[in-house]
Amino acid sequence: MRSMITKKEVRAPFDGQLGIRQVNVGQSIDARQPIVPLTSLDPVYIDFALPQQQLSQLSQGLEVHVRSDAVPGQEFKGKLTAVNSMVDASTRNVSLQATLPNAEHALRPGIFVKVNVVLPAKKPVLAIPATAIAYAPYGDSVFVIEEKKDPKSGKESKVIRQQFIRTGETRGDFVTVTQGLKASEIVVSSGVFKLRNGMPVVINNELAPKPEVAPTPAQT
Repeated sequence: MRSMITKKEVRAPFDGQLGIRQVNVGQSIDARQPIVPLTSLDPVYIDFALPQQQLSQLSQGLEVHVRSDAVPGQEFKGKLTAVNSMVDASTRNVSLQATLPNAEHALRPGIFVKVNVVLPAKKPVLAIPATAIAYAPYGDSVFVIEEKKDPKSGKESKVIRQQFIRTGETRGDFVTVTQGLKASEIVVSSGVFKLRNGMPVVINNELAPKPEVAPTPAQT
């Protein structure tokens, strides 16, 4: 009896949301007859195409921004997960697929969307370790090492000068500097909270931190 009951149960092969049933209660159904549509809504896949001229700039993992009139005023972000290996011979377009998280089920299969693929952009920046910056309410600053000549003895020594800067984006252990610092200047990379403007210093990089773009600190 348990075996017979089990055979009469319909189990979904994946989690999803049911639509409108296509059979009535008490109706006899045949094999392969649709009962109710089942749709997986998280994540959702966006199928679109771009001209072949963009093919060299496309790769898996690029960020994708999606908007739809069905959800006005909201933008969804996902990743480009598939690039077709062939170009359509009639349209000269390449088919693409993006994957988007859709926890709130705002996007539904079949709706029309507008897709923007964010292409990587490279630009020169001036980056310094985050440990070189002295953060303060009145402004962020670094200590620049300069050569200074003693007017009495004539000897040259290294002294530090506090220089206020403006910072930009952060990547890992590095912070970009947009104003206040030149690429040729040498800055103190650690222990800046102990320093004062005009102090004499000696350069010693034995204990200097090793900043990384993608740091992987050990778990403790």
